[in-house]
Amino acid sequence: METQISQRQRLRRSRHDRVLAGVCGGLAEFFGISTFWFRLAFLLLFLPGGLPGIVPYTILWIIIPKAR
Repeated sequence: METQISQRQRLRRSRHDRVLAGVCGGLAEFFGISTFWFRLAFLLLFLPGGLPGIVPYTILWIIIPKAR
């Protein structure tokens, strides 16, 4: 059980796959899917006036720690 917990990946902002703050890259690494899908989701949230995309991105930027 302990080895399973220590091998579990933690959610961090990406240092390598980043455009602005690494939020989408970090989410993609954590969930094991392409960064494209997270970027597309935030883009679609941004289209209806900006606020639905900017607010969650900014919150995630603040709460997800930077990768070391």
